[in-house]
Amino acid sequence: MVVEKHNLRTRARTHRATLTRADYAAAIARFVDDLGLAPGVVVAGYFPMRDEADPRALMSALSERSHPLALPCVTAGQPLTFRAWRMGDPMHANPRAFNIAEPLLTAPAVVPAAVLVPMLAFDGHGHRLGYGGGYYDRTLAGLPHARAIGVAYAGQEVLSLPREPHDHPLDMIVTETGVRRFQHR
Repeated sequence: MVVEKHNLRTRARTHRATLTRADYAAAIARFVDDLGLAPGVVVAGYFPMRDEADPRALMSALSERSHPLALPCVTAGQPLTFRAWRMGDPMHANPRAFNIAEPLLTAPAVVPAAVLVPMLAFDGHGHRLGYGGGYYDRTLAGLPHARAIGVAYAGQEVLSLPREPHDHPLDMIVTETGVRRFQHR
């Protein structure tokens, strides 16, 4: 299964690069009200790397609806932790985690009720193909009540993905075409 997932990741990464659109971020932000999040819940987002689907306009729309935001902080081999963050807050690059932009260490730690999740591919059952580090799977396993919301291009959907026991499914996926919900609990 390791080789199969590696090959899928290579193909999915190449395919995703062909899907980027300048208007993507604004297109998914239109569906902010379709997420059905309870008022005021903390939502953890992410800053996109390379050609990942960009959730920042969606995060801005969530913030405008009084949802506090958070961003992940990475420690190798551990579940992600989250720190409070607002649009425009200063950040720093984590040199031990691909220089991912993270909130400053002085920002308060928070526990999100919803987590926006990047991916390489997804299937029609709400399973995702990540990068292979297991960060989101470990994190979501430790947040059993948090809603896992994939953020992707509609063109990232594939017929099926191999699954392992530790793979955490998504509750919903938002793309430029709308929101899809899945029942896993």
